[in-house]
Amino acid sequence: MSKLTSADIMRVKAFGCLKDKRFDDVFNVRVITRGGRITTDEQRAIAEAADRFGSGEVAMTTRLSIEIQGVKYENIDPLISFLASHGLETGGTGALVRPIVSCKGTTCRFGLIETYELSEKIHERFYKGYHEVKLPHKFKIAVGGCPNNCVKPDLNDLGIIGQRVPAHDFEKCRGCKKCKVEEACPVGAAKLVDGKLSLDESLCNRCGRCKSTCPFGVTSTYISGYKICIGGRWGKRTAQGRPLSKLFTTEEEVLDVIERTINFYREEGKPGERFADTIARLGFEYVESKIVK
Repeated sequence: MSKLTSADIMRVKAFGCLKDKRFDDVFNVRVITRGGRITTDEQRAIAEAADRFGSGEVAMTTRLSIEIQGVKYENIDPLISFLASHGLETGGTGALVRPIVSCKGTTCRFGLIETYELSEKIHERFYKGYHEVKLPHKFKIAVGGCPNNCVKPDLNDLGIIGQRVPAHDFEKCRGCKKCKVEEACPVGAAKLVDGKLSLDESLCNRCGRCKSTCPFGVTSTYISGYKICIGGRWGKRTAQGRPLSKLFTTEEEVLDVIERTINFYREEGKPGERFADTIARLGFEYVESKIVK
């Protein structure tokens, strides 16, 4: 076929097909997953697609999509049609809400929230529901089940982190010489001071590892919720997201904040400007006042 034009390349990029710079007419095609999960039937369909239309190889992206490698330009449309017949879609490029990433949530022993369930709601409402909504730049969302931050929520434009906030009853402390709470704390926030348990809230990451460890009930009460960070970014210039001042206690609150954040960015961000730069330009306090009621 004749040499591909820039219009040809941009047309298929909109469908998640990224040109392999080593060749004139070869692309790697991104298949969207549900926060990194696919069924075995979908795996088989992707494998068949890679054999029929690509090089027979697949690769995982950093955002838990699957790339079918080595697809010639003339095979892209047949590949997308084949995947669609198996309930699979391609995409994940452009100045849009990008596919959501999620950790394992409560299937992990440290997980505090149902990350897969929440990430699928976000996927349906914002990745798919906002798919025609152009933004100043790409907008990435990650859902992490605990403060271990395995999917780096604070390096996304918006990150959600499961929290278990302690409400310790220090009056119940017996001053045990070997404190179970102090032993359980992985960040050294809980310590015995002058024979009594104390908590350094500046160190506490709200992981909940100390829950119910005290035999006398000091650590039996907690508030479960979601911390939301905004303005994270990785790449050529990294930025660590800052947490909003409020702890959110329901999924509905989280979804509403995501919607207000995306709409704020759409309205007040400049073309080509990442959300971290929008926040830096306008000020964190101003942005927070607009998206947190």
